[in-house]
Amino acid sequence: MSDTDANVKASLRAARRAQTEWQATPLRRRLDFVGRLRHLIVEHADQLAASVDLPSRGGAAETLSAEVVPLADACRFLQQRAERILAPRRLGRRGRPIWLWGTRFEVHREPFGVVLILAPWNYPLLLPGVQAIQALVAGNAVLIKPRLAVRAAETLVQLIHEAGIDPNLCVLLPESIEAAKAAIDEGVDRVLLTGSASTGRAVLGQLADHLTPATMELSGCDAVIVRADADLDRVARAVLFGLRLNSGATCIAPRRVFVHRSRYRALLEQLTRPRQVQLPLHVDEAALAAAHPLIADAIRQGARPVVGRFGDNRIEWPLVLADAHAEMELLRADVFVPVAAVAPVDNDEAALEAVRSCPYGLGAAVFGDDRQAAYRLAQRLPAGFVTVGDLIVPTVDPRVPFGGRGASGFGTTRGLEGLLELTTVKVIAVRRTGWLPHLDAFAATDQSGDRETPDANAAADHIEPLMRAYLKLAHGRSLGDRARAIGALWRAARTYRRRQ
Repeated sequence: MSDTDANVKASLRAARRAQTEWQATPLRRRLDFVGRLRHLIVEHADQLAASVDLPSRGGAAETLSAEVVPLADACRFLQQRAERILAPRRLGRRGRPIWLWGTRFEVHREPFGVVLILAPWNYPLLLPGVQAIQALVAGNAVLIKPRLAVRAAETLVQLIHEAGIDPNLCVLLPESIEAAKAAIDEGVDRVLLTGSASTGRAVLGQLADHLTPATMELSGCDAVIVRADADLDRVARAVLFGLRLNSGATCIAPRRVFVHRSRYRALLEQLTRPRQVQLPLHVDEAALAAAHPLIADAIRQGARPVVGRFGDNRIEWPLVLADAHAEMELLRADVFVPVAAVAPVDNDEAALEAVRSCPYGLGAAVFGDDRQAAYRLAQRLPAGFVTVGDLIVPTVDPRVPFGGRGASGFGTTRGLEGLLELTTVKVIAVRRTGWLPHLDAFAATDQSGDRETPDANAAADHIEPLMRAYLKLAHGRSLGDRARAIGALWRAARTYRRRQ
């Protein structure tokens, strides 16, 4: 056994012991930790911002707005809403089948146990931070496996411990892939991955051997639809903002822009207008290596740079390609560089068809002055998060879930749904009536076990009319059928009672 395997195994065992006690802690006390953490985030905001030492990041202001502030907002959301979200739900009489009369049902939410968070490098505070805090509030222990941005992960975990969490409840694993594999093989109870589609496939392959449930927040290739009545200055500013944010290393950055043909040239003019001087972008080398041949192929097929520059010896970011079309591989790939391709379409239906040609469905956006028409179009888009009139920023509202579909993964994080996804359901049914006719109908056999006794046959003969009468009463086609069923049900019940 390697040192990594041994250390991960020891951490997992300690986490399980700590989680048993943590689960038994009243939710209100677990939320006390969230309040303390929220204040620590405020007090250490500069330290948190400085810990994200990524070349793609545009400075402390970007980290504060994109990660630190939303993380504090997420803490407040949990303080205000978690008790109501996680409270046991009692089902009343309404909708209960008649034949289950006297049964009380309760739906409980319980923690999975130990949750493994496979964190991304591009937003190393917000994304794993919200997931870890929600997992802890739900009563789980957490193992966090960072990628690249180790300093940010260390700062985050340090504050969680300072807020009063047992260090065994929130453990920072080594950055290595081997640490993640060891944790899965040792038997974590749920996995949350934020990463590429290719990484998702590899992780799911390992999880399948253990039947471990997972939430997969995977790649995006987000579409922007620009209707004929859109404010093009607003569209251009939004697209360029989305490309520059975090140097394009954002899973819901705009990658495909489908604009109504009548506004196509005008939008290109807006995109190429001189704007404020911007700092140069720093693109990840691995991401560039993956995107380079796709961009080059699109240019060979007729796309042309109108913003930025792309050549063998020089690339200027962000890059906007005009004259694209949906069949280009670039418009169906999960690139992670600041590039967007603009394609003209004839109408909304053509735009929808172009959007659906891509396997990814993480986010999308619609721009148009007719907000009702834009909203109706947003309802039809195959994406997990659709914004109307804006890009990216609305996704940080702590109340809303986030997740994709298709090649962009499954499950949700954040919001009410994200919190519930870190729990498993238990239903408790309490039967308070002594009338249990089904026990007599099917339980009696002779001593040999080969055939039913006459008593059992008789019981079944009396149960059958009860069930037939119930079916007609509860599900009959007409009022007359249901009315006649009342009498039949009463007679069948009286016969059964006499037999008892």
